[in-house]
Amino acid sequence: MTPNATTLMKTVEQLGYRVTVGDVAAKAGLNVNLAQQGLLVLASDAGANLQVSESGEIAYVFPKNFRAILRNKDWKLRWQETLSKIWQFLFYLIRISFGILLIISIVLIVTAIIVILIALNSKENGGSRNSRSSSYGGLRFIFVPRFWYVSDVFWLLNPRANYSTGQQKRYRQRQLARSSQQQEMGFLESVFSFLFGEGDPNYDLEERRWQQIGAVIQRNKGAVIAEQITPYFEGLDRVVLEDESYMLPVLARFNGYPEVSEEGELIYYFPELQVTAKKSNISKPDKYLQEKPWRFSSATREQLNLAGGLGFVNILGGLVLMFLLYENPALVAEIGFLAWINSISWLLLGYGALFLLIPVVRYFWIQRKNQVINQRNNERSQYFKILKNANQKIKQKLVQARQFASQHILSEQDLAYTTETDLLDQNLQQVDKIDEEWRRRLEGES
Repeated sequence: MTPNATTLMKTVEQLGYRVTVGDVAAKAGLNVNLAQQGLLVLASDAGANLQVSESGEIAYVFPKNFRAILRNKDWKLRWQETLSKIWQFLFYLIRISFGILLIISIVLIVTAIIVILIALNSKENGGSRNSRSSSYGGLRFIFVPRFWYVSDVFWLLNPRANYSTGQQKRYRQRQLARSSQQQEMGFLESVFSFLFGEGDPNYDLEERRWQQIGAVIQRNKGAVIAEQITPYFEGLDRVVLEDESYMLPVLARFNGYPEVSEEGELIYYFPELQVTAKKSNISKPDKYLQEKPWRFSSATREQLNLAGGLGFVNILGGLVLMFLLYENPALVAEIGFLAWINSISWLLLGYGALFLLIPVVRYFWIQRKNQVINQRNNERSQYFKILKNANQKIKQKLVQARQFASQHILSEQDLAYTTETDLLDQNLQQVDKIDEEWRRRLEGES
């Protein structure tokens, strides 16, 4: 399997299992040579059929169950799928661990404070039975969070649950109002999202860039001018725009050739992208490449408020606990639990402080990051406006580019050879074609 096997398989499925090298290169934004090499390997492993036209162009026809065929033949693919599932589970554990640590921290802080208050109350009343009874009665007025209950623990893991029936109804209404594409998450996952967000939304920016460029070239029948490609680049200075050197990686990636028109303008054409297995394989490109803005979190506002509130409770409780431990060293010395809590009190307080500090720092970092993204998006938008409001020079170049434009849809009627039929059938079909051609000539002569 090639390094881009996963991308190739996904692209073949998106294109309807019948593809050309140009289709795959344009759709996935892959280097044409790499796409050709990968398709040959993939076709061989998956038992795909080749369809060759009379002009030598090739279409690859894959069986719809080719993933299952590859999975049964290639142990590496099975191992990768297994590792992917294991990593998904491990990453889920990592995501919920921050929420679990926050709850454990709060529980330890609250428990330690209760132990100190009970011990102080017992000492003040001389340790008598009445005083113990009084202190026990006083405990009834101490608020204990509802996450002590087992049912609430399940709520933390269940994004569809909530604290009361009325809240459940409102929650479900809010969820129905949200986009169906937005992934729901449990509270423990929302804690991770509150801390670290959901990662870089533009991790696939380069992939999308080349996919869009490939779509532009294919949409324009394999012949373009530089101004049609600039909306998908950024940071181009005046010198680069004038000499069009940014087109060099485009030519290298899609096996393109620069040509000089009769008027002396540069036209770029790409023969491999002029051949397609079917017209529906040609996708419509975006007007210009847009980077997605960073989001603080994909959790709901209620989940974020709850996560932030618990972080504040952790800090406040940690400060109260440290004050009580500092004021009562005798209790710390007498009670082993308090001695252990005292040894980790700075850790509990520090976790709470970082729990709020990280999102605050990240919030301002995101604001600055999005400003830069907006600038790049605006730059590419300006390139598109130049093309949209084309001056006379650009219009002439577009007309000249159409002279090099060509599109060949590889239909069943164009085939000279296919591995879908045996050699005898193909020879008979070839004889029939020759016979029919001679008949036409004889009829013409008569």
